[in-house]
Amino acid sequence: MTTHSRRFRFGVQVAKTRPASEWREVASKAEALGYDIFLMPDHLGGQLAIGPALAVVAEATSTIRIGTLVWQNDWRHPTLLAKEAYTLDVLSEGRFELGIGAGGSFPPEFEWMGVPMAPASERVGRVEESVRILKAVAGDDPVTFEGDHYSLTAFESHPKPVQKPYPPIHIGAGGPRMLRLASREADIIGLLPSLGIVTAFDEREIGPEAFDEKVALVRKVAGDRFEEIELNILIQGLAVSDDRKAAIARLRDERGFDHDAWFDSPMVFAGSIDQIVERMEAQRERFGISYYAVFEHQIDEFAPIVTQLAGR
Repeated sequence: MTTHSRRFRFGVQVAKTRPASEWREVASKAEALGYDIFLMPDHLGGQLAIGPALAVVAEATSTIRIGTLVWQNDWRHPTLLAKEAYTLDVLSEGRFELGIGAGGSFPPEFEWMGVPMAPASERVGRVEESVRILKAVAGDDPVTFEGDHYSLTAFESHPKPVQKPYPPIHIGAGGPRMLRLASREADIIGLLPSLGIVTAFDEREIGPEAFDEKVALVRKVAGDRFEEIELNILIQGLAVSDDRKAAIARLRDERGFDHDAWFDSPMVFAGSIDQIVERMEAQRERFGISYYAVFEHQIDEFAPIVTQLAGR
C-alpha cells in the first residue's frame, strides 16, 4: 500500500485533425469541463503536428496545462526536442509538461518512414540519454555530453524554459528497465503494460497485481524520491452507467474485452459515477495513482467524474 496523498488530476488526449477554429473550441471545452491538462500523442496518422497545435491550445486557454503523451524519442534528436519543448513552455507561460517514451507502440510507422525500429534495449538507452540532455540544456551553461547514442560539444540551447529547473518530465513506462529509468528521472510516470502486450490479453500485465509489482519497483528504485513522483494512467476502457453489467457488456462489445480480468484492471472503468469515483480513490490508496487521462471521445462521459474528484 502506498502513502501517496496527491490531489487528483485529469487530462484529455486529443489527436483528431481539424481546422484551427475547432481546435481552439476543443481546447476551451476541456478547460471549461475542468480538465487539468490537454495532451497530444505522437503518431504519423490523422493528427496535427504537436508543436504548432499545442501552441494554439496555449493561446486559446488561460489555465489548462499542455503536454505530450508521449513524444517518441527516436524520431527527434534531443537538442531539437528541447527547442520545441521549451518553446512550448515559453509560449504557454509555464504550462507545459514534457512526456517522452521509447516509442514503438505502432511499428508500422517506422516502416512508413523507412526507418528501422531499433531493439527495445537500444531505444530505452537513447531515452535515458535524451532525458539527461533535456535536463542539462535547460540550464544556463553550455553542455558537453558524450554518450553511446548522442554527443554534444559546448551546446547552448535556446529558448530556456519558464519552469525551473525544467518542465515536469513524464515518462511512459511498462517494462522493468523503463520503470527503473522513470523512477530515477521522471516527475510523472505513466504506468503501462510492457510493450508488446497491447494487442493481446495477458493477465500478468493488465491486472492489479501487475500494477502492484510496477509500483513496488518504482518505490524501490526511487527511494526518498517516491513521494515526489506522480503516477498516471491513460484509461483504456470507460463506460459510465448506473447498470454496471450493461457498462461491462458495452466495453466487451466496443473494445473486445473478452476476459473478466479486464474489469479489474486499473486501466478500465465500468459502472456508475459513484462506483468509478470510489474505485479511483481506492486505487490512489493502493497504488498511488492520482492522475488519469482519457481519450477525446470520452471527454463528456468522464467529465462528471472530473467534477467530483477535482482537487480532492
